[in-house]
Parts: sequence; structure tokens; C-alpha cells
Amino acid sequence: MTHEDRILQLQTRRQLFSRCGIGVGKVALASLLSNGSMFAAPASSGNPLAPKKGHFPARIKNVIYLFMCGGPSQLELWDFKPDLQKFDGKECPDSLLKGKRFAFMDSFTKEKPKLLGTKRTFKQHGNSGAWVSDLLPHIGSISDDISFVKGVATENFNHGPAKCFANTGSVRFGRPAMGAWATYGIGSESQDLPGYVVLQSGPRGPRGGAALWASGFLPTAYQGVPFRSGGDPILNLATPPGITKDHQSKAIEAIRDLNLTALAETGDPEITTRIAQYEMAYRMQSSGPELIDFSTESRETLAMYGAEPGKATYANNCLLARRLVERGVRFVQLYHADWDHHADLGQPLTEVTREIDQPTAALVRDLKKRGLLDETLVVWSGEFGRTPMGESRENGKAGRNHHIDAYTLWMAGGGIRPGITVGGTDDLGFSPAEEKIEIHDVHATLLYMLGLDHEKLTFRFQGRDFRLTDVRGRVLRKLFA
Repeated sequence: MTHEDRILQLQTRRQLFSRCGIGVGKVALASLLSNGSMFAAPASSGNPLAPKKGHFPARIKNVIYLFMCGGPSQLELWDFKPDLQKFDGKECPDSLLKGKRFAFMDSFTKEKPKLLGTKRTFKQHGNSGAWVSDLLPHIGSISDDISFVKGVATENFNHGPAKCFANTGSVRFGRPAMGAWATYGIGSESQDLPGYVVLQSGPRGPRGGAALWASGFLPTAYQGVPFRSGGDPILNLATPPGITKDHQSKAIEAIRDLNLTALAETGDPEITTRIAQYEMAYRMQSSGPELIDFSTESRETLAMYGAEPGKATYANNCLLARRLVERGVRFVQLYHADWDHHADLGQPLTEVTREIDQPTAALVRDLKKRGLLDETLVVWSGEFGRTPMGESRENGKAGRNHHIDAYTLWMAGGGIRPGITVGGTDDLGFSPAEEKIEIHDVHATLLYMLGLDHEKLTFRFQGRDFRLTDVRGRVLRKLFA
């Protein structure tokens, strides 16, 4: 088609829209509202988050991703190494350090780093015999329901890029998050809540901020929506004082009519997103407050989680995560901060593990009790792990540096073989002992469980087909029964 033909086509379409007696906006509006309800969820043709079929039958419907910001020390939590205890205080072999880079090289170049055994006590749990430290007794008690992935490698030893890589598959900010890819691929089953919800707890937000749950070059309908666990779940959601429901509905109807006309003229998918977001915001004025109202939860459930209604805690967020997947939300992500322990593996680590231990175990138990664990995948992870060498700081206490070669995460539910370990590390916990497992492999596995082929789930941007796993990734099939 020539340039002149394109201009003629555009002019012809505009003439049709302007001269059509009923108006194309009204036609499209009637189609979206064919079920007769002014603010019902739009039909699949108009709702970018409408449920869609994947590439093959899915093993799960939902994902709850528990992200521990800062790099939890696997050597204090999950990866028990008797040899590290045996060689505690000994100089680190040169063979381990050759060609390696760490976040704070000066701490390892001033003097030769020494191996650091853990002061935590490990014991085996359940029929699986999983080694879990005394910091996590509640999670240890559900070890037969979870499966460990050990020796996971990532690509960057700085927090911001590493978090970005763990969440988007790229160290460069601007790519879609895994939750955005999931909802882009198969939509969401919730009509009254976003398909991708983000919950935060801890003393601050994660380094990288909203870029970790952004939609990147995908339509913005697929971006993560941050919720709060107290007050209004989303800021500025409530109707302003003096505005009646009738006034609000008329305003939204007028805005939507204008947007539909613009959509018909331009075909811009962002306009579809805008329409859907107005509709969703209106419905969430009732669904949002109901979501965070814990009055319908039993005292036993609240006590199991350690939840306190109205507070912004990890425990409350775990309970919210269960309530969100009950309501059909596709992807829920919890960010919990303060896991960066360079200078002290003592009381600071004790406190942060105490915050997450009971609620995490309660979430898995609660999902299982309600029959939701079979259709929900729970993932617990950070952006990287910690070195087996100690790192001395001015306080005289010992911590550990960032380590990207071999850390631990775990999964539960959704067809995962419970009570197994995939991968492993060497005797000192420094390198993978088996085949290398990458973040791209974790992403490929997650998409596979949702019924999506990571090589086929692509989006063309700037002349290239992008995907979450870039040009790598494989499904970790050893995880499946």
C-alpha cells in the first residue's frame, strides 16, 4: 500500500465515523455492555485482561511470588554445609576466587577472605529430610509440601539490576515483569480486581521500585498494581466528597464514549487499556475495601497467619494473597525488604526471618486446606544469595557478601513434586554441583505451569520479538510429578 493509499484510507474511515448516525462510539459501547449492566466487566473483545487459552493445558491458575529483597543467605537458611563448618576461619582457596567478581571487592582484596561457618543450627524435617535452620521452624514444618531449587545462578551482583533481572529477565530497566507477561498471555479470571497485584512490607520498598512490576513495552493493562493492606487499598480510589454515584457514572460513560471513538479511529491498544482501567477502578470501589476487610476471617485463621487487621505487615499481605487468588487474580507478588546482611548475621537476620516464617507457612497450609494449592504456585526467592566467605565490617561482626553463582529458592503447589530438591551446590556452597540453573529456567518453568510456551510468548517491539526468557531458558522438568 502506498503512502497516498494510506492517507485515503484514513480519510475514508474518519468520514464514516463522523457521518454515521448512531456514532461508532455508541456502537462499540453497546457491544461492550451487551449484558445490560452499565459497569459489568467488558466482553473479551474489549477487555485486555479477559481470560485466554494458553499454548497447552495449564497446571495452575495463579502464582503467588514471595520476593525477599536484599539477598537472603541460603547458608543460614536452607543450604547446610558441614564442610563449611569444618573449615570455618580458614583462608578461602584461590581456586574459588579466580576470575570472580563481587559487589564489594575491596572487602576481599584488603586481605584474603576467610570461610565463614554458620552459627545457626540445622536439622532435617519431615519425610523429605530437608535441611532447614532453626531460624525457620514453621517453614521447616511444611518441608514435605515444598521443593527446593538449589544452585540457581543470576547475572548481576548489585541489588537494583539483580532484582530487575529476577523479575523481568533483563538487567536493563524497561522490560515487562513476569506477572505482566503472564497476564498478557492468559489474562485473568478476576473481573473486579487487577490481574497482577503487588504487595509490599518491610522498612522500605525494593530497590528498582515500580520498574520491577511494570508492563514495559506491553500495554499498560498488564502492569502490576500496588495494593495497601490498610485504609484504601489503592490511593485516590474513593469517590471525592460531593460527587454522587450518578454524577460519577455519567462522567465515566462520557469519557468511555470519547475513548471508544478514538479507539475506532486510531486502533491504539492503549485506549482499550484506558477504557478497561476506568471500568476496573469503578468496580474496585466496592471490591477493594471488601478485599482488605478481614472481619469475615476466623480468629483461628488470623492467629495462624499472625495477621493484625489494618496493619501493613508481611503477615497481612500473605493473607491478602490468599484472598486475591480466591477472587481469581492471576499473579500476586509480595516484596519484603531488609535481607541485606553484610555486617551482621545475628539479630537482624533473626528479626527478619521471624517476620516471614509463620505467615509463609500459614499461606501454604491455608491454600492446601482450601483446595487452592493444587491450582496455585507459591515461589519463595530473593535476587541472589550470599558467599561462603565472611565479610568483616567496622562493627566487628560477620556478614556475607552478594553471591550470584549458587543460591536457593523454593516452590510449592501446582503439580510440583513435593519434598524434593532439584540442583545442588558444592561442599562449600560456592558453585553449582550439578547442571547450571538460571533465572531464565525459573521463568520458563513458571510460564509452562500457566500453560504458556516461553519461546512462543513474544511481543514485537522496535522490530524484534521479545520474550521473558530472552534467548535462553528451559523448563525444569525434574520438578514435576
